[in-house]
Amino acid sequence: MFIAKPRISRRAGMAFSIATLGVLVSGPAIADRIDGKWCSPDGKHVEIQGPQITTPAGAKMAGQYGRHSFSYTAPSAEPESGSTIYMVLLNEETMEVRAGNPVAKAIVWKRCQNIS
Repeated sequence: MFIAKPRISRRAGMAFSIATLGVLVSGPAIADRIDGKWCSPDGKHVEIQGPQITTPAGAKMAGQYGRHSFSYTAPSAEPESGSTIYMVLLNEETMEVRAGNPVAKAIVWKRCQNIS
């Protein structure tokens, strides 16, 4: 018994390939990374770019960067001076921040909107 294989035209195959490639390479570059500008519920904000962070008090320093996490030791100008600050990405728009201990009570931060 002969079973015919479905045939896809060359044009349809090319269109499918281009559409698939477009989906794979499009979208925001920060979609699955902790990098970016973050705002706390009480008005603080930080900016993470790879291993560099600008802290709520404005200090620019290096920290321990992971694609979905970040930690740093709070500088002297910060209320948590000397404590390790732990940040973990929950989804594209939300992260948890803990001070002093990775299992401390978390504060949920959101990506900042319209902050330059």
